[in-house]
Amino acid sequence: MSAIFINGTAVAQEVEATPLDTLTASVLEMKHDIDVIKRIKTSGYIQTQFQYGDSTGAAQYNGGAFVPGDDKRFMIRRGRVKFVYDTPLNDKGISTSQFVFQVDITEKGISMRDVYGKFTDKWIGWFSITAGMQNNPFGFEVGYSSSSRETPERGRMSQILFPNERDLGAMLTIQGPKTSNWHWLKLEAGMFNGNGAPGVGGNVSDFDKMKNFIGHLTANRSNKAETIKYGLGASYYNGGYRIDTVNVYDFSQDPSGVKGYEIAVNKNDVKPIGIGSRDYTKRNYVGFDGQLNIDWTPGLTVLRAEYIQGHQPATSTSTTSINSNTPVTSDIYNRAFNGAYFYFFQNVLHSPWQIVAKYDWYDPNTEIKGDEIGKAVTGSNMKASNATDIKYSTVGVGLTYRWDSSTKLSFYYDMVTNETSNNLSGYTKDLSDNSYTLRMQVKF
Repeated sequence: MSAIFINGTAVAQEVEATPLDTLTASVLEMKHDIDVIKRIKTSGYIQTQFQYGDSTGAAQYNGGAFVPGDDKRFMIRRGRVKFVYDTPLNDKGISTSQFVFQVDITEKGISMRDVYGKFTDKWIGWFSITAGMQNNPFGFEVGYSSSSRETPERGRMSQILFPNERDLGAMLTIQGPKTSNWHWLKLEAGMFNGNGAPGVGGNVSDFDKMKNFIGHLTANRSNKAETIKYGLGASYYNGGYRIDTVNVYDFSQDPSGVKGYEIAVNKNDVKPIGIGSRDYTKRNYVGFDGQLNIDWTPGLTVLRAEYIQGHQPATSTSTTSINSNTPVTSDIYNRAFNGAYFYFFQNVLHSPWQIVAKYDWYDPNTEIKGDEIGKAVTGSNMKASNATDIKYSTVGVGLTYRWDSSTKLSFYYDMVTNETSNNLSGYTKDLSDNSYTLRMQVKF
């Protein structure tokens, strides 16, 4: 824009842009677009596998139960695509915003995994808020990526307590930047719906006002050479969900001393939503985890362990945490549980081979065991214990071979042992639910 004077009056006129100006503007626009694209990181992995089970239709936690009549299957266990966008570093070297989107594509369909934004304070970089669908900040195994995990699946306990490992909520993270002397200490604490993440075609919108608190405090250190790394963590979960027109049972004994479930809240006495002290269940967990990595002459050695105990509200036929957008319509059974896992991995020298071993257990009801399970109880307010109270232990062994930097092949054998009871039909002996898994993973 410029001006000329006619009879003393200024008149504006357009100045035509030169080819150089147009080229410069185009180059700057292209540079901006390229900078944005460069900040979008795309990653993912595909896990394809063949499984063979001990019996047809076996119920297990290594990729889900076999369908009736089937004991062999090909699967796309996971097909993940993840997009991460980080804003440029500010003058203090801090990226103040991050946005993450991840989906899972298998033969069953497409499901959401991660959709969240993370915002970090722009002054010292110690405080972050993450809001959206994200990993539950409880323990080690739940949040450890399936692409990095050495075993095909998480333990039975982790899958039951935290379906799909994620939940919708907001979390505060306090951790010093990598340049800080306190970067080794990390606190994560947040409020979540408690419904978990959706499966294919699922909906886990919240249905009550009860929000669930999850906290995880971790400390990770190493020696100067970083050949020895170790970490400790403690977790706490406090939550529950709404009781509608269902009965609530607590574990107790009948007049003759036989263990079973006694009605604690009759569905006819459940007060209107939001009124009274027993219109919500109590869901409480406490957990402790530890890890040790040693990189030495025989190769990398890894040890991991985690123990969790608490109270789980579920139903008479399942102890899995609620994973839907509607209240439980079956009677609620409150149980005290515990469980743990122990990992051992050993790289064979510095070759592509790795030996894998794991032991885990999940006891859904620590107040009853063995032949006590399934005994008949007396009293109109009592219900007998059942197969849902059975304890399971799993020993897994495997061998992994890294084909190249992107691909690994693994063979894994799960040996599952269940508690038995002479008073429980179908559980007088160990079930045939072992399984073999041959998997190929390609990661980009």
